Amino acid sequence: MYITDDNKKTFKAIILLDEMINGSHAFKTVANGDDSVLESLFIELMSKGYVQTSGINYEVTGKGKEVFDTFMKRYTEYLKVYDVYSYVDLEKGEFAFSRYFDFDTDEAWLSFAGDERFDDLRIAVAIFKKIDPAEIVFMSFINENRFDTASTGWQMDLVSDNEWDNIEEICATAIKPDEVGEDAMLDMIGQGSELMMKLLKQEKEQEANNPQDGGNNGDTVVEEETVEYYEPYYDPYYISPIWLMPLFLW
Repeated sequence: MYITDDNKKTFKAIILLDEMINGSHAFKTVANGDDSVLESLFIELMSKGYVQTSGINYEVTGKGKEVFDTFMKRYTEYLKVYDVYSYVDLEKGEFAFSRYFDFDTDEAWLSFAGDERFDDLRIAVAIFKKIDPAEIVFMSFINENRFDTASTGWQMDLVSDNEWDNIEEICATAIKPDEVGEDAMLDMIGQGSELMMKLLKQEKEQEANNPQDGGNNGDTVVEEETVEYYEPYYDPYYISPIWLMPLFLW
């Protein structure tokens, strides 16, 4: 089994903390309506010091914000480091992301990346690096907005087993490192790391050349700091320390 009860509580809690920190929903201490199904989770979060009461509402504590900040650092690394392994042609050793900047629209990119010759190696890479594969899939679900807190009845979706069963199924059926082989895994991770660094540099160059779109007006400090931060990933066995500790202590 890949997704445990602690996984489920952790992932549910991250969605709640995100909504409390970045969303507009006020969760009341005396729950009513759709929020009532979340009450037991709020009680546990409060008992562990991750949320507290403020008048008639729950609010995130400093401890809860620290946990969420750590998760967001992991999520940023997922997008920068691990998402590049989403579409890999194992026969040719080709990464779809090597052509990411060749497409003008998301539709064109997704049409190319969706070719059946590309396999998803994210789970294999996570297992190889001893990262929880369920968390990688959870992050991919967040990136796809699978937990849409703007939709009606999202609370019931969060506490039901549907999405967690989907995560378990994806982890169970994904390509594993032993199916690829250690030498091939090392080669793929090495290529992915090289490509990731190339994409980071291209991204920063585009930002610098288009300051009106959020660039840095030609300042290369951000680019240098970003590249330097990810340089340890040239080592295929490297894992950032932010992945090593559990987010919550249940």
